[in-house]
Amino acid sequence: MAKEKETKTLGEEPVDSAKDKKVEERVEKAVEASQKSVVMREKPIGEGAEALKGPVGLDIGTSHIIVAQNKGRDINTTKELNAFFTLPTGKFAKQILNQKEIKYYELDDLFYIIGYSAQNFANMFNVNLRRPMNRGVLSSNENEGIRVIEAILKSLIQKPRDFGEILCFGVPGDPIDEPGASVYHESMIKRSIGSMGYTPISLNEGMAIVLSELSEDDFTGIGISMGGGMCNICLSYLSFPVITYSIPMAGDYIDAMVEKSVGEPATKVKAIKEEDLDLSKGPKDRVTTALHIFYDELIFKLLKSLQRVISSTDKIPKIANPIPIILSGGTAMPNGCVEKFGNMLNDISLPVEISAVRLAEDPLNTTAKGTLIMAMTETG
Repeated sequence: MAKEKETKTLGEEPVDSAKDKKVEERVEKAVEASQKSVVMREKPIGEGAEALKGPVGLDIGTSHIIVAQNKGRDINTTKELNAFFTLPTGKFAKQILNQKEIKYYELDDLFYIIGYSAQNFANMFNVNLRRPMNRGVLSSNENEGIRVIEAILKSLIQKPRDFGEILCFGVPGDPIDEPGASVYHESMIKRSIGSMGYTPISLNEGMAIVLSELSEDDFTGIGISMGGGMCNICLSYLSFPVITYSIPMAGDYIDAMVEKSVGEPATKVKAIKEEDLDLSKGPKDRVTTALHIFYDELIFKLLKSLQRVISSTDKIPKIANPIPIILSGGTAMPNGCVEKFGNMLNDISLPVEISAVRLAEDPLNTTAKGTLIMAMTETG
C-alpha cells in the first residue's frame, strides 16, 4: 500500500515546532528581563495610583506590597507598607485627612489609614501598627485584612488600560506538614486582582527568586526568600519547580524572640537589625547578642528543613553539576548573613551538591521582579 503523502500549507509549521518556538521565545524573554536592573521607589504619601500598561508583577509580603513593571531598559518598582491604623471617624478629622492626601477608607465609625501614613500615626500614638497578613498569609485575627490589601493595591495601581492584562503575584509555599495552608490566601488575592480587571496568575515566591537571579544557571538552583513572616524555598530544575515549601519563621520571629528575651520593643530590635547588625563580627551588647542567637536558630532550622524535604522526596532529578543557593528578602540583608548561612551549610549533608551561596542582586525587589518576568512570559 502506498504511503499517503503528507500535505502542508505553505508557511504552516507542525504543531510541535510551533510550540517549541513559543517556548523558546518565552525563555528568551525571561532571560532578557532577568538581566535588567531594578529602579525602586517608595510611594510618596498623597500620590495617586498609576495607570499601568503591559504585564505587572506583584509581591504581596507580610511587611510590604511591591508593584513591578517593565519600562524600557529597567524594571520599575513601587513599594507601599502593608499595614493599617484605625481612628474614630469625625468630620474635622476627615477634612484633615483629605487635605493631607492621606489614603484611608471608612467602615463602622472608623477610619482605616493604610500604607506609610499608618506608620506615621502609629509612631505619633506610640503603638504598634496592625498588619493584614501574618506569617506570609492573610491574618485570621484581622477581619478587614483582604479589604486593607485591596485598598493598598488600588492606591498603587489603577484598572489596566487593556482589560484582562496579566498580573502575576507571589504566593508562599505551604509550610511543612500543613498542606493547603495557603489556599485561602491565594484564592482571596486572585479574586481581588480579578475584580480590578486583571487576569491573575500566581507564582511561588521561591520560584520568583530563581526566575530573577538564575538565568545564567539555566534557572536551576535553590531560591530562598527570607522575608518578614516566613521563609519560602524552591528547588528548580531548568525552570521547573521541583520542590516548594515554607517554614513559618523569618524576620518577624527574630524580632519577637529578641523582644521576649531582652525586653527591647520589637520595633527597636527591627531597626537595629536592619541598620546596624553585622553578623560577621561578634555581638557588642545584649540586643545584638540575642540577634546573633536567633539568626543562628533560623538558619539552622531552615537548613535542617531543606535536608529533610530534599532527602524525603523521590522527585529530585539527576543534576550533573553543583547548583547555587540564592538568598533574598530583607532578613537576608545584614552583613555576614550569607557567610553565616554558607558556614552552617558545611555542617549539613544535602543530597544535591551546592556550588555557592549568593545574595540576590536586589534582595528587596527580587520577588516582584520574578513575578514580572513570569507575567511577561505569559503575555502574547
